[in-house]
Amino acid sequence: MPFPVPSWETPFGVQLWPVFDQTVTFATQGKFQPSKFAFVAGELPLSTFAPVAVAIAVYYLVIFGGDYIFKTYKVRPFVLNGLFQVHNLFLTTLSLTLLTLMVEQLIPMIHRHGLFYAMCSKHSWTQELVCLYYLNYITKFIEFFDTVFLVAKQKKLTFLHTYHHGATALLCYTQLVGATSISWVPISLNLGVHVVMYWYYFLAARGIRVWWKEWVTRFQIIQFVLDLAFVYFGTYQKIIITHFGGGNKYTPTCGDCAGTMLAAYLGCAILSSYLVLFIGFYIDVYKKNTSRKAKIVKAVKGGVAAQVNEYVNASGREQTPVPELNGSVRSRKA
Repeated sequence: MPFPVPSWETPFGVQLWPVFDQTVTFATQGKFQPSKFAFVAGELPLSTFAPVAVAIAVYYLVIFGGDYIFKTYKVRPFVLNGLFQVHNLFLTTLSLTLLTLMVEQLIPMIHRHGLFYAMCSKHSWTQELVCLYYLNYITKFIEFFDTVFLVAKQKKLTFLHTYHHGATALLCYTQLVGATSISWVPISLNLGVHVVMYWYYFLAARGIRVWWKEWVTRFQIIQFVLDLAFVYFGTYQKIIITHFGGGNKYTPTCGDCAGTMLAAYLGCAILSSYLVLFIGFYIDVYKKNTSRKAKIVKAVKGGVAAQVNEYVNASGREQTPVPELNGSVRSRKA
């Protein structure tokens, strides 16, 4: 049997979608068959606005209500370390699976028709990709348990964390209903980040410290910058076509971008808020903490140097003052 060779049509050398289709169909006993999936509002779980709004409302009620109960009645925090490991390992594996299947669909499409077609054509809203979009959407409700774990372990709830989960579920819903072909850009980037992020959480729960912790947040910021570059581009195309009757020399355009105007506006607004909030989070957690640590270390080193100089002066020896242990020239005798 020849070794599978990757190509533009089969990026991984073998067709993964049929394997995924058969596996899921068998696991669900035919109740969910990816190759026959169709997103029909009202016929699928969480496919209309009312249950989505209820699910998000329940999420906020549980986390804020739970946090209030824990603090008011001084309930001891739960450990839940084993369950937390399973949760993170499941999500990093699921994210990698969905990302791999999306890449398999996208590379041949982009190779055959180009990037703009994949981003904006209504024909790029394929049955396989829509199925993956929906599965990714459902995972956003599973990710609500990230915050539930924080409440149970009595960790601090930040605005970014609580807002982000609810807003992402709403964002994915609006893009599915709005049939935005550009959805694969933020979804695939988000899946890539989640593979790394949930793997980091898994390792941390195992007590394994890694040097690239800060890069998790950096990857998230890079993700939103790329998201907005694509989404703003697509929204611009849509605005020009929809409201200005097409492009001219002052408003050049490549053509319309598939999806509703509401979905485009909501996508821009929510993703923009993410970028601002994550940059603020990064500065607050890493840059300010680094600055504080540097001041503390400098103060400690300064104290040590002063004690040494005091000892030297007391001994009656003529010495060059010891610098604040910053690597500059120091006395040989000292």
